[in-house]
Amino acid sequence: METTRQNKIARLIQKELSDIFQRQTSQMRGVIVSVSACRISPDLSVCRVYLSVFPSERADELVNNINANGRSVRFELGKRVGKQLRIIPELKFFIDDSLDYVEHIDELLKQ
Repeated sequence: METTRQNKIARLIQKELSDIFQRQTSQMRGVIVSVSACRISPDLSVCRVYLSVFPSERADELVNNINANGRSVRFELGKRVGKQLRIIPELKFFIDDSLDYVEHIDELLKQ
């Protein structure tokens, strides 16, 4: 059960990370990265960020690249929310494959 504080911080981080990724991927043609969910630990030190990537074939490559550059993403996030949070949480990025799962279920139901 997440507290109200966890939910507020998760929404703030999701909004800011979405803006960061939108600006960074604007130079890459044909790639869209969106932040589908953020889950923050009870002590507010770790945030699990779930990314939805289009096209899904490049999802592993992009998420691995983002995890490799996690320090710079965290620094950018810290510049944006530094006045609102005392400690910027450690970011861990994961692929959100729920859209692929829904598509797979639709294909199975059409058969």
